[in-house]
Amino acid sequence: MNAPDLKPKQLYAANKLAKRLRRQVGAAIADYDMIRAGDRVMVCVSGGKDSYGLLDVLLRLRAKAPVAFEIVAVNLDQRHPGYPEHVLPGYLASLGVPYRIEVQDTYAVVKRVIPEGRTMCSLCSRLRRGVLYRVAKEIGATKIALGHHRGDILETFFLNLFFGGKLKAMPAKLVSDDGAHIVIRPLAYVEEDDLAAYAEARQFPIIPCDLCGSQPTLQRKQIKQLLHEWEKRHPGRVETIFRSLQNVRSSHLLDRELFDFARLAAIGTPFQDGDKAFDSEEEFSTFSEQK
Repeated sequence: MNAPDLKPKQLYAANKLAKRLRRQVGAAIADYDMIRAGDRVMVCVSGGKDSYGLLDVLLRLRAKAPVAFEIVAVNLDQRHPGYPEHVLPGYLASLGVPYRIEVQDTYAVVKRVIPEGRTMCSLCSRLRRGVLYRVAKEIGATKIALGHHRGDILETFFLNLFFGGKLKAMPAKLVSDDGAHIVIRPLAYVEEDDLAAYAEARQFPIIPCDLCGSQPTLQRKQIKQLLHEWEKRHPGRVETIFRSLQNVRSSHLLDRELFDFARLAAIGTPFQDGDKAFDSEEEFSTFSEQK
């Protein structure tokens, strides 16, 4: 990692962090078959630490990847007041990566439609998503890469659980709402704190968010604080929760569409998904030791 003004110990830690991020991103790409040979990956860059980190790591992985793929950076300038529109074009040009700055005044739409004091996230997200899907089609992108990390996935899970009445999170890979694109989240295994440290080490030109992220009443902020407190009191709990999203037992939930309870029958032979509502304490201990 070429980070200026770092002491040897800091440089060692920064290089170790960079390797960890590349390993985690590479693992997510492989586990969910996110990128294939010939793909044209549109990396959505907002100017925040997460999307900067995503672009940086993908560029470094591409240099050594066994398959060839293209990267195009795309930024949506939503025309909110004070936005430093010169920062991203200058930074992306310095990397030599193809890029496109799409200017759409979604800020004015959101401010006009959403009453003062109400959260803007839902409408802002829908407008932004529509623009990005259009741009992906115009540039011939086969994949749309978003900078959501492990914390975003867990926060979304609990938002749906507490406020939406659904067992639903952010998948690492999905088909877009319009059915025309594959959306990927290569940072699915990456911790937010690591992205913050990486952004500091790489000295990314961060553009502060004064739209959705600045609203004080967001339920997502409450969930983030809850997860932080859990991890502080019980180290490892957040990792265990994340693993549970990859280890689902549909027979031990209550969704009749997910599991055919009506046709369930005893046939006199051992049944793998039997009557164990909870695993044994020994199994809990073994799982804990494997983390």
